[in-house]
Amino acid sequence: MTFQVRIENSQHHFTVESGETILDAALHQGISLPYGCRNGACGSCVATLLAGRVQYPHGEPDALADQDASDQIIICQAHPQSDLVISTREIEAGQSTTVKILPCRAEHIKHLSHDVMQIHLKLPDTERLQFFAGQYIEFILKDGRRRAFSIANAPHHDEHLELHVRHVPGGSFTGHVFDEMKDRALLRIEGPLGSFYLREQSPRPILMMAGGTGFAPLKGMLEHAFYIGFDRPIHLFWGVRSKRDLYMDDLPRQWQEQHPDFEYTPVLSEPQAQDQWQHATGLVHEILMARYPDLSDFNIYMSGPPPMIEAATRAFDRQGAQADHMYSDAFEFASDVLDKIKQNG
Repeated sequence: MTFQVRIENSQHHFTVESGETILDAALHQGISLPYGCRNGACGSCVATLLAGRVQYPHGEPDALADQDASDQIIICQAHPQSDLVISTREIEAGQSTTVKILPCRAEHIKHLSHDVMQIHLKLPDTERLQFFAGQYIEFILKDGRRRAFSIANAPHHDEHLELHVRHVPGGSFTGHVFDEMKDRALLRIEGPLGSFYLREQSPRPILMMAGGTGFAPLKGMLEHAFYIGFDRPIHLFWGVRSKRDLYMDDLPRQWQEQHPDFEYTPVLSEPQAQDQWQHATGLVHEILMARYPDLSDFNIYMSGPPPMIEAATRAFDRQGAQADHMYSDAFEFASDVLDKIKQNG
């Protein structure tokens, strides 16, 4: 059985399937509603029920006791029992989400390749971080230094925050991650941060270009796009040095098989003999331009080292790309290395 929900403020409609909460259904259909813990404790997702009936299959949520009016519902736990009309605010892409400083735990640490580590961060049970796909968090270190990493998962899978950390020789924090950090290590983060996110309302086709672990935020964007049924063509170009640096190569290949509007082109700049590489070689932005001589009609998302982003931006501009339709997330580990040099005198 399915029910229709109408948001009175915006007149947006969405469908809730049997067994779904109102919040999960809205997020699945690309409607961003405010939430916090997603377990009924914090009250961040409270909405006003204007028409219809709901139930709480797992018991009345704790946050409901703090609501003064009887028409207030907790949408992260509420299941419709009829068609509904609710009043709640929506968070549109481009609006700021709530930036929080939170403790967290490195729930699981896994090698993805010789120099890339995957970290899953677990927040406290009463907290969830509401973010846009593509944003980043910062680790707050004990001495006050900060290290930024893009969130690699999509917002609908927010039980953990997934990060891809590349080991940088001489880097104090990344060295700690690879050599010392253990599962369940306690950390502190601030986020979500950044304006690198998917422009969902734009009708333009999309080109994505990643360099190295710049794949991380684009992975989050793509998983979000697939989840909400995004219907524009997307072509991902991922540039690395050699085949071993394509640390999650099977995943975009799987997406290409599953989603007709998605295309994937891996690019090696320095293929090794053992790679037996028969695909694109060279600089990733040049491969992209050779495939698309006219970039004027595209939204372009770029993520990777600053020199790659800077070179690509200049080149894309000459090939017709519009500045206000190019979005980038250039990350840099130089400060991490510099801190280590200073510490060593």
